[in-house]
Parts: sequence; C-alpha cells; structure tokens
Amino acid sequence: MKQYDVYGIGNALVDTEYRVYDALLDQAQLPKGSMSLIEADDRIKLIRLLEEEHIAVEKSGGGSAANTMVAVSQLGSKAFYSCKVAADSTGDFFVKDLSQARVDTNLSDNREQGTTGECISMVTPDAERTMATCLGITNFLSRDDLNPEALRNSSYLYIEGYLVSSTTGFQAALEAQNLARTSAVPISLTLSDSAMIEHFKANYDQLISRGVDLLFCNHDEARLLTGAESVKDCIAALKDICKTFVMTCGKDGSVAFDGQDLSTAAAIPTTAVDTTGAGDVFAGVFLHCLCKGLGFSEANELASKFASKLVSRFGSRLTQEEVDALLK
Repeated sequence: MKQYDVYGIGNALVDTEYRVYDALLDQAQLPKGSMSLIEADDRIKLIRLLEEEHIAVEKSGGGSAANTMVAVSQLGSKAFYSCKVAADSTGDFFVKDLSQARVDTNLSDNREQGTTGECISMVTPDAERTMATCLGITNFLSRDDLNPEALRNSSYLYIEGYLVSSTTGFQAALEAQNLARTSAVPISLTLSDSAMIEHFKANYDQLISRGVDLLFCNHDEARLLTGAESVKDCIAALKDICKTFVMTCGKDGSVAFDGQDLSTAAAIPTTAVDTTGAGDVFAGVFLHCLCKGLGFSEANELASKFASKLVSRFGSRLTQEEVDALLK
C-alpha cells in the first residue's frame, strides 16, 4: 500500500483577494482572466492602487497545486506537497496553513532567507478572476525541494503547469516526472493557465512528449495546446498526445477520457461569484476518486459538483464543513 495518494509539486503562494471592477484592471494594465507575473516593486504599486478604493476580502494559503492537495486531504486521501517558502512571516503562515490541512510537505523550520511568494487575486462582478503573482522565493523551487522517497510511495504525481515559467521549477518538474516514470507512478499534469501556454508552450510540449498519463485542462488551454478549436476537435487532438484527460468547458460542463471511453458531466447550475481555484478543486476531487477506485465518469460528476460549489462563494478553497456537506 502506498504511503501517499497524491504527490504534488508546484508554487507556494499566499493569496490576497479583492473584489474589483473592470476599470481597475484597465488602470493596472492587467489582462482580464489571466495570471500575470509581476516584480516586487509592481506588487507594491498594485497594492497601493487597490487599497485606494478596495478592501481585501480575505488572505489565505494558495498556489494552484497547493489548493489541489488541500482538496485531496479534505476528502480523506493522503497528500504530500513539494514547494518553497522563505523564512519570513508569510512563509510561516503558509506552513501552518498546510499543516492544519494535514498535507505533508518538504518544508521545515530551517528555511532560506528571502520573500515568500504572494498572489493578488482580483474578482470582477462577472466572477472572472485576474491574478497578479509575485513569485518571490518560489521562483527558485528546484530538484533539491523534491522528496524522492515520498514520490515513489505515492499513487499519483501531480505537476502544476505554472512551473514552466521558472527555469529551476521546470527542471524540478522534469526530475519529478522522471522519478515517477522509473517508479511506475502515474503522472498527471495541469495546464494551469492560457497565458502560460502562450509563453511557454515548448516546455509543455517537452513534458507531454516525455509521458503524461492524465492531463487536466480547460477548453481555452486545450485550444492553445493543440491548435484545434471546437470541443470535438480538441478531444480528438488530445487523444493523440496523452493517454487520458479531463477538459472542463465552463457552463457546458466537462468531458473525461479514460483511454477507451469518453464521459461527460453537465455543469451544475449555480450563481458564480468567484472562479478562483475551480480547476484546482476539480483536479483534487478527481484524483481522490481515482485513488479510491472510482471510474472517470463518477470522478467527473463529483468533481463538477465540488467546483460548482466553490465558484458560488468567494475564496479558492472549500472549508472542511462544506466538503463534508457535499459528500453526504
């Protein structure tokens, strides 16, 4: 029996969320609906601009794959997360947050000096989220932050696509992929964001060419990766490049391919107020289901249910009470 159900690798960020209007995004020159990497000075300027008229909704532990590992743990599966934070108060907050979520990590009290990464998430009234991320020390995540023993003793590896933007982070992802392949651990990858594919497609192509067992993406990401347009054409193109995949399509639901059969899940009607983290919780629920022996169709249905709940409220993670209620 494996020690862990899912071993994740990705960025470690502390999220601060704001409710804004499109005019603020225009003023800040941020492309709506995407994730933009910013430097420390730009982060300070953006915070000042936001705080002129806006109040932060909440501060929470974040990072795409971290959110996924928390969802895995909340559902009762065992998760390990490789990441990097600094020896600062923000890093302390992140470490405590994952510990309370019962997610094991490579982090210790003996961390490097520096600045822990932070993400500013701005949500407009149409529920679209726009992110500005200052990576800080997480930009230097490396092979040294991996725990090979924990990875080999996991049922799945989960790679966060945002790592393609970091030289050392990408090398860490490749090394994790290699360790998983030599240990017969299935490899899952999330494409994470359309902007990442636009700027780092060669890195995604390299990861996929080396072998990905399960790919998570949305329709926009699939179009950029494959060059196809319609959902039908994207499905055909994805079948040619990965063994199995899940593609979310917003209000049109999601499709999952298990290597033989294609299943669909209708979107659950809800009033969306914040899409932050929807793909993260979807992946976490889906992986949990596979680890518990459920099929792609069942996993797709349950993951859609959880994602629908998440977008109906603010924040990138569900509470344990919300998770328990959804499982009843």
